[in-house]
Amino acid sequence: MKREQFLRALRKECRTHGWVLEVDKNLGKGSHYRISVNGRKTTVKSGDLSPGYIALIREQLGLS
Repeated sequence: MKREQFLRALRKECRTHGWVLEVDKNLGKGSHYRISVNGRKTTVKSGDLSPGYIALIREQLGLS
C-alpha cells in the first residue's frame, strides 16, 4: 500500500470516530511525514508500506 492510500484510509477511519488526524509535511525529515491522532505522533516514510509497518504505525497512534 502506498503512503497516500494509507493516509486516505486513516482519514476516513478518523472521520468515522470523530478523531482529528493532522499531517505535517514540513516536520518530517526528507520525504517523511509527521502525523498525529489525538495527541499521539509518529513519522510515516514515503513509498510502499508493508503490512507490518502499517500495523506498527497504527500501534504507535493507539489504533488497534
